[in-house]
Amino acid sequence: MKRFAGFAGALALALSFAQANAADKVTLQLKWVTQAQFAGYYVAKDKGFYKAEGLDVTIKAG
Repeated sequence: MKRFAGFAGALALALSFAQANAADKVTLQLKWVTQAQFAGYYVAKDKGFYKAEGLDVTIKAG
């Protein structure tokens, strides 16, 4: 769990500094099949958070 929290924190930090052009295509490759621990990524996509930041995110299961 600590490893996932560290990864999520690093990802959030990296995304906060990155500037994306309009509708940049991003593929998020999960390390495992879809499980509850990845729900945040799917919720963010469904609520349009990525799109609001100019990202076209594709989520692939591991």
